[in-house]
Amino acid sequence: MDPFVEIERLKKIILEQSLIIADLKSRLDRSDNPKNSNNSSIPPSHDYSRQPKTKSLRESSGKKPGGQPGHEGTTLEMVHVPDKIIEHIPAFCNCCGRDMSNIQEELIERRQEVVLPEIKPIFVEHQVFQRTCVCGHTIVADFPSGITPGVSYGHNIESLVAYMNARQFVPFHRLAEMFRYVFNTPISEGALVSAINRVAQKAVPAYELIRKRVETAKVNGGDETGMKIKGEKGWFWTLQGKLFTFIIASLNRGSQTLDENFPKGFGFSVLVHDCWRCYFKVTALAHQICLAHLLREFNHVSDCYKIKWATDFKQLLVETIAFKKTLLPEDYDKLQYQRTEFEERLDKLLQEPINDQHPIAISLQDRLIKYRQHIFTFLYYHQVPPDNNGSERAIRNVKVKQKISGMFMSLKGAQSFAILRSVIDTAIKNNQNPLVALSQINAL
Repeated sequence: MDPFVEIERLKKIILEQSLIIADLKSRLDRSDNPKNSNNSSIPPSHDYSRQPKTKSLRESSGKKPGGQPGHEGTTLEMVHVPDKIIEHIPAFCNCCGRDMSNIQEELIERRQEVVLPEIKPIFVEHQVFQRTCVCGHTIVADFPSGITPGVSYGHNIESLVAYMNARQFVPFHRLAEMFRYVFNTPISEGALVSAINRVAQKAVPAYELIRKRVETAKVNGGDETGMKIKGEKGWFWTLQGKLFTFIIASLNRGSQTLDENFPKGFGFSVLVHDCWRCYFKVTALAHQICLAHLLREFNHVSDCYKIKWATDFKQLLVETIAFKKTLLPEDYDKLQYQRTEFEERLDKLLQEPINDQHPIAISLQDRLIKYRQHIFTFLYYHQVPPDNNGSERAIRNVKVKQKISGMFMSLKGAQSFAILRSVIDTAIKNNQNPLVALSQINAL
């Protein structure tokens, strides 16, 4: 055989084997360093039984754990005028046995305890009367709104049911048990469901007010999470800001949900999100992709390849986030130099060549090049955060609900939860008592 032909054949074999080895090495890297909630956008619920090392994105603040100097405490204090006083006065001398009832006692110490009274339902009867005028016309009074024939539960009971289910996530069977044993008011699970739906229906006008607030907000954070609804895959969406939270229950995760609920888009808003493509399909003033998600993805790249590019990119994001925290509203008109410096470092990293043996890093770089203009939006707007953590907190209650109570048995039930949770979370963000807010709405 011609030696030159043999050499060429061997070179071809070596090249093929090199490609196979590179592919296997890449697969091995991904296998040894799987994606999880610490290094990617995968939610914690998908970690299953894996026990990944904790890799928090938080940096040390240098402060000691616990309350900081100047922190206002909430110590339980005694009241000046108690509701009930029990006097403990010695009647006999425990030394000689003499009667001491005629000796003037002296108060030496006070102690108080906080107790709850026994809770018993109050039955309020509404009676309707009629009167006949001297002209012969008979007038019959009307029952108040919500008072149905027979016996019904008062609006404060229904509001408490809605609060305990939507805010405290108490399942129906345990909620029925609580009302039976704690409030001495037996309520069936079917009556609980009906009560929640009635409160949610009355809360629709407040829900629509929150929707209008979303449409005009300067900043909207968006996120979504999966939830079984009637045995099928459903989705909960949230759009939230500093003073409002709007939650949507839907069977669709695409832009159709946003189009149906916000047909005019978000022309006044900067949308902050985790780069889910449907957000880019709606009208918005600008976009900010979540840097916390990116930092976790760079953690994954570093786990797989240990390349300097990932470390440098992470450092850039950390520095810009720290720089954001130092800025005041009036600083944004004079940041051209600092912004230019950060932008130039960003472009340099996006243009840096990456070894073909690092496909995960290449994929991440390609995506960042595509969404380049949405990485540092937060450096141009004071109210825009660099991450989407607020939206993740707003949508997390859905996963807590799922873990405690399981799936929703109907789309109507899911929508009722979305309405009630929107009102409750918005009330809390505005320093209002959510139970009082529900009671006032339900009393209308």
